[in-house]
Amino acid sequence: MKIVVLAGGLSPERQVSLVSGQNICLALRELGHDAVLIDMFLGLENPDLPLHALFSAPDGLCGGYVIQAGEPDLEAVRRSRPGNSPSMFGPHVLELCALADIVFLGLHGESGEDGRIQAAFDLLGIPYTGAGHLASAMAMDKAVSKQVMERAGILTPSWQELTYREEEIPRLTDELPVPCAVKVVNGGSSLGMALPDTREELSAALRNTLRYGNHIIVEEKIRGRDFTVGVLGDRYLPAVEIVPQSGEYFDYVAKYQRDGSQEICPARITDEQWKTMGETALRLHRALGLEVYSRADFILGEDGRIWCLETNTLPGMTPGSLLPKEAAAIGMSYAGLCAEILELSLKKSEKGR
Repeated sequence: MKIVVLAGGLSPERQVSLVSGQNICLALRELGHDAVLIDMFLGLENPDLPLHALFSAPDGLCGGYVIQAGEPDLEAVRRSRPGNSPSMFGPHVLELCALADIVFLGLHGESGEDGRIQAAFDLLGIPYTGAGHLASAMAMDKAVSKQVMERAGILTPSWQELTYREEEIPRLTDELPVPCAVKVVNGGSSLGMALPDTREELSAALRNTLRYGNHIIVEEKIRGRDFTVGVLGDRYLPAVEIVPQSGEYFDYVAKYQRDGSQEICPARITDEQWKTMGETALRLHRALGLEVYSRADFILGEDGRIWCLETNTLPGMTPGSLLPKEAAAIGMSYAGLCAEILELSLKKSEKGR
């Protein structure tokens, strides 16, 4: 098949997305597909070949991407594209996607997991991997997904939603509970997230979070062990326990830098605890209307209760990502995981026609 692997974009998770996309593209080519990696925002300014011929490019346009320790400079990325088009699609991106049999979404964060790209492709009749536009939007919005969890009877930390301005930070610092978790509603990869224990830390967290947006949830801070469980099709995968090697929680550096964390799969929990997490991940997946795959995050509290935090509709597919580790634990290779995501997505597209 002819497959566009779409990655990059203008999300703070841009670097993660490009590395995910690169690995997906190489795996699809290993499986015999004509796959090509495209940066959604930068696109192809002056392609060397006709668009239809790019699928046969020897390297699939994979560029040796790596995840840097710091976040990407999105303004520099924006300036690097000629012209001032407001479009999130770079030159020739939509034309190339329309030539493909399916688009494999390697995007993360805004303009990837929030449903907007999926909605555009639905209108254009372009098949793509993963969940549809509405389910993606609901899952990406932490406030909406929290409401869905509560209505589905899923145990989740107590929370409140708010929108604020910088001048309100002193008042909020006095009013909000500590310790707590502060999360921008549409964030990912632990960007725009903090776990303050003191009012001084809360003030700094609120100020720093404004870099990512002013719409947040403030959540009860649960102390315990971190886990994640993937859903693939109609089944859940082995749980992963995440142990950050430095710092208190699984932040951006711990997730993507070498030796940033220890990830134990299968996790060191009882079968009953795994079953509870897995069935909860499946229940949330279905309650949100998700399809194909997702990955839910949990905390096993010090009191023994299992708390669901959120779900991810386009889980990372980098060499260090968690979903490929879960697949490997059941004997599924990285290429095999990509093949199943592709097969399930094609069935979803055919059903929706």
